[in-house]
Amino acid sequence: MKAITALPLVLVAASCTTLTSGTNSSGSAAPTSTRWTDSVMASLTLREKAAQIVWPSVFGDYVSGDSPQWRRLTQYVQQEKVGGFTISVGSPTEVAAKLNALQSMSKIPLLFGADLEAGAGFRARGGYFVPNAIDLGGAILFPPEMAIGATRDTVLAYEEGRLTALEGRALGIHIAYAPVLDVNNNPDNPVINTRSYGEDPQLAARMGVAFIHGLQDHGMIATGKHFPGHGDTGVNSHLALPVVTVSRSRLDTVELVPFRAAVNAGVGAIMSFHGAMPALDSSNVPGTLSPKVLTGLLRGEMGFRGIIISDAMDMRGVLDTYGADEAVKRAVAAGIDVLIQPSDVSKTIDAVLAGITEGRYTEARLDSSVRKVLETKRRLGLAQQKLVDLNALRFLVGDSANAQVAGRAAEESITLVKDSLHQIPLLVDSARVLSITVARRADLSAGNAFNSELRSRLSKLRTEFVATEDAALRSSARTSVKAGTRLPPARPKHSRTSCTHWSIVAENQSLSRLEIHICSSSCRG
Repeated sequence: MKAITALPLVLVAASCTTLTSGTNSSGSAAPTSTRWTDSVMASLTLREKAAQIVWPSVFGDYVSGDSPQWRRLTQYVQQEKVGGFTISVGSPTEVAAKLNALQSMSKIPLLFGADLEAGAGFRARGGYFVPNAIDLGGAILFPPEMAIGATRDTVLAYEEGRLTALEGRALGIHIAYAPVLDVNNNPDNPVINTRSYGEDPQLAARMGVAFIHGLQDHGMIATGKHFPGHGDTGVNSHLALPVVTVSRSRLDTVELVPFRAAVNAGVGAIMSFHGAMPALDSSNVPGTLSPKVLTGLLRGEMGFRGIIISDAMDMRGVLDTYGADEAVKRAVAAGIDVLIQPSDVSKTIDAVLAGITEGRYTEARLDSSVRKVLETKRRLGLAQQKLVDLNALRFLVGDSANAQVAGRAAEESITLVKDSLHQIPLLVDSARVLSITVARRADLSAGNAFNSELRSRLSKLRTEFVATEDAALRSSARTSVKAGTRLPPARPKHSRTSCTHWSIVAENQSLSRLEIHICSSSCRG
């Protein structure tokens, strides 16, 4: 068994490279010069250049070769000749097999990016078989960033990055759209909340930099997002245009702190924010479309030299005011290097070309982005080895040792927020306890591990499930507890009452934080 497990590790080490700063990398798999990049650049037509910076999305699901979905993917690769894809959810084996198939169809290696905010399992899990809710397994899933922030442990953040890179590269993914560097300083934020390390900009900077190093030291490119900061908003940029009306001095001391640290640490990519910041650009255009934000601030003031990736180009934050074509032209003019998840791939490529024809930007401007994309492929060694070993996958992804690291992160993140009656830990087996799980209806695993642990200690446990889709719950759920606040564990004391207050953090699209009360039958209110 030892001989079997050692071989795949050697194979991955040979096919991955170490990223030291920006998109630089070193390793035997990478070519020793830029001749490959120069040769490919010289061979591309203008339209093929435009296609290199357009990356549609693909699910990691199984589809047959004659299905409309596969025919569309084949068209993207062979006719449109896109430069990469953004990978969505699927099982590890299907993700890897599908990416290998797409690579095999493409003359030029493809780059694959994915939202790996909580490890490779954030995208590469098999899901659940219904109606039995059988867990189909998958890559390692870490707690959300706010939990990692609660540990205050940069070693754990580094380890999360390391394992995300090892598992992600084994799947064929090259770029993690992580870490989230937004400072979660608005409790009404409907989209960032637990995806952030917390409300402390220095903490977000430290944890983010550690994650970046762990990821890039092991062959995967990190992406700090959402520049210049999506934390202080009450609007979801997927649905509308957020506007952050704070001063430049506030941005310098809060929102920009983690991004400056990431740039100084050599982060390979930055993802833009589909929101306006009048203090940076008085025209109130989204950051994705603002030359002042991307070229002036990020490239000029902060000295970032890596790849600037747009947030999804099908989001209302950029579409509502400008429409798809105009948003594409403005994004390229502003400094975007890669356009992800466009509504229409062919029309997006046409829009990039139209921007040159209309004099909005030059072919040289497009060339600079294309060269960054091609150089990234070269430095990752994809010109020599673009396929992953499917046989090695089982010994690298979801490994029990990796799961232990994620488990340790979860354990160290547990934060006691309120225990005014000093009843933690629950010591009385005879206590009648009600555990209320608050989650989306589709979250089949919600509360399972938590309630299982309680049930092992409390024989009279009763459980209830409350769906966050309940409008009344959404409107009334509020808490004054700051994200990631750590309090010393309370010493258990005898009490005449049996009501106990625990606090958990719930990740969902509509709630920021909830205080959950686990109470005995004598609890009132």
